[in-house]
Amino acid sequence: MTRGTKIVATLGPATSDPEVLERLIRAGVDVVRLNFSHGKAQDHIDRANLVREIAERVGRTVALMADLQGPKIRVGKFVDGKVMLVKGERFVLDASRTEPGDINGVGLDYKELPRDVKPGDTLLLNDGLIVLTVEEVKGDKVHTIVKVEGELSNNKGINKQGGGLTAPALTAKDMDDIRTAASFRCDYLAVSFPKNATDMEMARQLANVAGESQRHKPAMIAKIERTEAIPNLESILKASDGIMVARGDLAVEVGNASVPALQKRMIRMAREMDKVVITATQMMESMILAPVPTRAEVSDVANAVLDGTDAVMLSAETAAGRYPIETVETMAAIALEAERADDVQLIETTFINKKFGRIDQSIAMGALFTAQHLGCKAIVALTESGSTALWISRQRSQVPIFALTSQPTSLRRMALYRNVTPLMMPTYDDRDTALAEAERLLVARGVFRPGDTYAITCGEPMGYPGGTNMLKICRVN
Repeated sequence: MTRGTKIVATLGPATSDPEVLERLIRAGVDVVRLNFSHGKAQDHIDRANLVREIAERVGRTVALMADLQGPKIRVGKFVDGKVMLVKGERFVLDASRTEPGDINGVGLDYKELPRDVKPGDTLLLNDGLIVLTVEEVKGDKVHTIVKVEGELSNNKGINKQGGGLTAPALTAKDMDDIRTAASFRCDYLAVSFPKNATDMEMARQLANVAGESQRHKPAMIAKIERTEAIPNLESILKASDGIMVARGDLAVEVGNASVPALQKRMIRMAREMDKVVITATQMMESMILAPVPTRAEVSDVANAVLDGTDAVMLSAETAAGRYPIETVETMAAIALEAERADDVQLIETTFINKKFGRIDQSIAMGALFTAQHLGCKAIVALTESGSTALWISRQRSQVPIFALTSQPTSLRRMALYRNVTPLMMPTYDDRDTALAEAERLLVARGVFRPGDTYAITCGEPMGYPGGTNMLKICRVN
């Protein structure tokens, strides 16, 4: 059984060495995340080129995801690098302060904070480990009382409980980073802290303009990590190609207890709207320092797989952890075991009650329905854009999908689709030649054996995106 759930791994100091990166890709990474919160533009360009070079050499399809930093809603720096805040003491967050902070207060990278808060508001610092209550706001100074004490160090993040910070999703740095990502033709662009569809539409427009000279348009991923994004989830999904369940900042704003149900809802909604979904944050956190995960982490990854996520993501585990290769191998094993145990039942009403406005989408659903009931070995989609493979993969099924395309961009984009194995195949003008070559390719890869049946879709005339209009059931001779 081939693993259907994809793995996203973040690059960093622990995985910058070419030899380690090659081992990481061989271990099963499907998408490499370049975190633009760290490093310089040239660092990301060099890593992107290295990933593409290694992936081609080892014969694996790996997508690149550029993850924008978003607004820096953070405290400034301290004289000694950190202070210990004590419960009951007062602490000032000062937007006008330029000198390093101390036990009494600190400056802010986010200058709008005094205008976004009022007395009684709760501020959560350092991922919620420190809690401050706003006592009063005087000019550029936010006077607070420490409710939950702890060590506060340089540049730690600030969240407002319940949301309400007005910081824009796209900063000047993000706009520069979009141009950098366009220079290496990133496959996915992840936008941090979008509040609504407008944020995603603006990011897409900027990305399309940046990639215009190369005729490249990246797929857009909305990172759901703000309270304000939740009621706008449907419109954000419509404006995006997928979402990331970014459980870190989201949990701080909405509360830890609310996140599991939100995760399930977001995964379900994304699939229903034919979008991809990534589940992220602290999935294997203990493996930053330990060679094995906790039982809770194993369950967390498995449950995301059982929920139907397209991909599970690693952050610091592979960027800065001691065991990046072991972490990927362990995550892959957990995902595969969860898929084996998943009793997937194709829901007949999905086909009976749904109307399709496009021929290619109808063919995709017909292929899935037929392959499931005939017990086909696989579904093969000859696709230019990858849309047919995406639509088939949105329904829960154990039938593997092989997507054959001549387009490198489509090939890499499909690396994120659950249950889809993307493969390169030249475009043929003659349909019968194309079908025969597809079967030959999959027999050569050991997917098909004589006697196997499979469903295959394609379009006539060949080679046009969105032109899938044929479904055929074949038996290997």
